[in-house]
Amino acid sequence: MAVDWGLDGHVTVVTGASRGLGEAAVRAMAAEGARVVAAARSAGALASLADELGDAVAAVVCDLRDRAAVAGLADEALARFGRLDSVVNNAGIAPAAAFCEQPDEVFDEVLAVNLGAPAALARRAASHWIVAGGPGSVVNVASTSGLKGKATLAAYSASKGGLLRLTEALAAEWARFGIRVNAIAPGAFETDAQAAVLGDPDTLAARLRKIPARRMGRPEELGPLVCYLASEASGFVTGSCFVIDGGEASKL
Repeated sequence: MAVDWGLDGHVTVVTGASRGLGEAAVRAMAAEGARVVAAARSAGALASLADELGDAVAAVVCDLRDRAAVAGLADEALARFGRLDSVVNNAGIAPAAAFCEQPDEVFDEVLAVNLGAPAALARRAASHWIVAGGPGSVVNVASTSGLKGKATLAAYSASKGGLLRLTEALAAEWARFGIRVNAIAPGAFETDAQAAVLGDPDTLAARLRKIPARRMGRPEELGPLVCYLASEASGFVTGSCFVIDGGEASKL
């Protein structure tokens, strides 16, 4: 049964919007009548998405390592659409390596993109909402790797664990202003990040054995949850983490 999330005219910013879960979030929000500032580094993919979805999407090329540029996405939404109702911090990178062999520069880059960028965008958006008297919603896309650390993903696990704690801290700090801050912790989804697994039948079979649902998630399955958390339907929900992983985290 279709659900009307009341997002007609809603304005949001989605980072990492050119593919995977970010693209799914953009499509879901646009389908509900929202207008989206879709940000990523991939100009070509963003342009294709904007061309397909039309006036509902404003494509903005942005380097998520540049905190000032990331914060400016909130200003971009206000300039283009005249308002800002939510931000979806989805962009993330996950270079795998043995921790002792991973250069400091790579570790720092992961923290900058996965934690520093969400903090910068949330701060700029909240600064606007506090002056405006709210409401506003921040949706942080973390990971099950932020619930439990994973070998060869130390930087990624640390960044996503930090994002979950940031979510809780900002929820507690900003609730009195009508600003809600929640997180989503996806498990394994059928995206480019899982290309190596999806492309090898034996590796895929081994991976699926770890998931009680015996399949990976489909990107479009994340969209309704993003819409719910961005909308006033979740008006009393803040500081929460929603795990969407086919039951895998229940085994951790």
